[in-house]
Amino acid sequence: MFRSEYADVPPVRLPIHEAVLGHAARFGDRPALVDGTDGTTLTYAQVDRFHRRIAAGLADAGVREGDVLALHSPNTIAFPTAFYAATRAGASVTTVHPLATPEEFAKQLGDSGARWIVTVSPLLGTARRAAELAGGIREIFVCDSASGHRSLTDMLAGTAPEPHPVIDPTEDVAALPYSSGTTGVPKGVMLTHRQIATNLAQLEPAAPMAPGERILAVLPFFHIYGLTALMNAPLRQGATVVVLPRFDLETFLAAIQNHRITGLYVAPPIVLALAKHPAVAHYDLSSLRYVISAAAPLDAALARACSARLGLPPIGQAYGMTELSPGTHVVPLDRLHDAPAGTVGRLIAGTEMRIVSLDDPDKDLAAGEPGEILIRGPQVMKGYLGRPDATAALIDADGWLHTGDVGHVDADGWLFVVDRVKELIKYKGFQVAPAELEALLLTHPGIADAAVIGAYNDDGNEVPHAFVVRRPTTEDLTENEILLYVAERVAPYKRVRAITFIDTVPRAASGKILRRELREHT
Repeated sequence: MFRSEYADVPPVRLPIHEAVLGHAARFGDRPALVDGTDGTTLTYAQVDRFHRRIAAGLADAGVREGDVLALHSPNTIAFPTAFYAATRAGASVTTVHPLATPEEFAKQLGDSGARWIVTVSPLLGTARRAAELAGGIREIFVCDSASGHRSLTDMLAGTAPEPHPVIDPTEDVAALPYSSGTTGVPKGVMLTHRQIATNLAQLEPAAPMAPGERILAVLPFFHIYGLTALMNAPLRQGATVVVLPRFDLETFLAAIQNHRITGLYVAPPIVLALAKHPAVAHYDLSSLRYVISAAAPLDAALARACSARLGLPPIGQAYGMTELSPGTHVVPLDRLHDAPAGTVGRLIAGTEMRIVSLDDPDKDLAAGEPGEILIRGPQVMKGYLGRPDATAALIDADGWLHTGDVGHVDADGWLFVVDRVKELIKYKGFQVAPAELEALLLTHPGIADAAVIGAYNDDGNEVPHAFVVRRPTTEDLTENEILLYVAERVAPYKRVRAITFIDTVPRAASGKILRRELREHT
């Protein structure tokens, strides 16, 4: 068993809005949130006041403790206030990909039991259609303004009393993001207030932030990585969060230059752009002090190229998963220079790890031996919503979460992730479940069978690659027809990027797809 070198942190038994904004009065007029495109700024005092007023407005509209509210928005400076307002009103927040189709959105609404939606006017059509498909939605609010819908902005002028719901931080769910886990279709991950807040405290000794630091939030807040590293963590520690709605390289580089960004938390595709794109040379990025990459594996050579080009310490990595609130490992900011190339970091405070044999899960392996990574700690999720069997398959009776990742630890305690035993595909950090795409492919009248795996393209990104068996009567079915069929029915990041036609999908006697055999053909 491997244990963290950091002292344990006591569980943070606070609602997440108190854990993050409890010190807002002390930070007062310091900038908390800045719109990276137009410069609109909210101070800590304003974020504190605004989220309380919006909480009052939500409660006055009928939001109650135990309700689920779907937050459907790109990154904006309104997103954090909406999130904390909902939790202060007693609701759990299920975060929704802003590019989700109405059908995907409706599935999440139905599965989560959401009764309320907060969206933005450009996405209102999708939200309305999803609400129609799902049923049970009491009201759709907008962050900005739209005819026929109550606005969070209007709630700031309201006079309703601030709600004081009874929240049990240990049991009550604060966030309900959706994850495919190690396999299967997306499932609601129940993260309690205490689990998320404690994970922030666990991460702080290794990755501290402070007033005066400026963090660029370009990765989405709806994703647990963005929610933690780019929203909760910096706001808890008094840093300034500069918000961008999406990644556009020129806008991203301009924001670093104009807002004097000091720290970046990104995914590998952004590291690739920083390392190789010619536009980088046209901007002053000298304010940067460090870059941390997570959400997907980062090639060690690419990391070296990026840090050399920017004149920075080596690019650090972090590791975790939605079901772990999400962090378990990070390269400490004060050890970027001495971390070995390719490591995802060291165990954060209060976290235990085992590396077990792939052939015998009861056999623990020593340093240097690769096996499945198991994690135990206060950040392990409460469970999957309504799926006790899936929860039990992931978390054993002793509380160990089986990540499905293969890794090894060196003699100094650095973790290296080398492979995956799980089927999940990570496209630019977003989770894509093969089973979900396979089910969709099988709805095509010309497809008899299908299997999907992750394969790496020329840019080093893992992409969905489908193996398709045509029906005997549809031998003329083309790759482009299938790609279009899928693209019309899923969010862009889930699209199949390559097709291989085969005679039969290899399966075990149990019916399980033999994906390793398929990987030999890519």
